[in-house]
Amino acid sequence: MSDRSDLKNHLDAEGRLTGWPSKRALQTVALDYLATKFEPGRIYAEKEINALLNSWHTFGDPALLRRELYERGLLNRAKDGTEYWRTPHTKFVE
Repeated sequence: MSDRSDLKNHLDAEGRLTGWPSKRALQTVALDYLATKFEPGRIYAEKEINALLNSWHTFGDPALLRRELYERGLLNRAKDGTEYWRTPHTKFVE
C-alpha cells in the first residue's frame, strides 16, 4: 500500500498536489492528504471547498477532487451539494 512518502513525487515545494496519480492506492493517499487540511466540524460552502482545493493543487480540477473526496467518504455533503464538511470517522494515512 502507498503512503505519504510515495506522494512526494506528486507535490510541489509548497506541498500542493501537482497531478492526479494514476494508481488507485496513491489516489487514496492524495485524498487523505487533502482531507486532513479541512477543519473538523466546520461547514464549507461549495465555493469555499473549490477555493481551498485550488490552493492545494496545481492542475486546475477542484470538481474532480471534491467529487472523489465525497465519493470516498472523506467529506460529507448536504443532499443539494450546498454544504460540505469533514466526516469525523475518516481514517487518514499517516
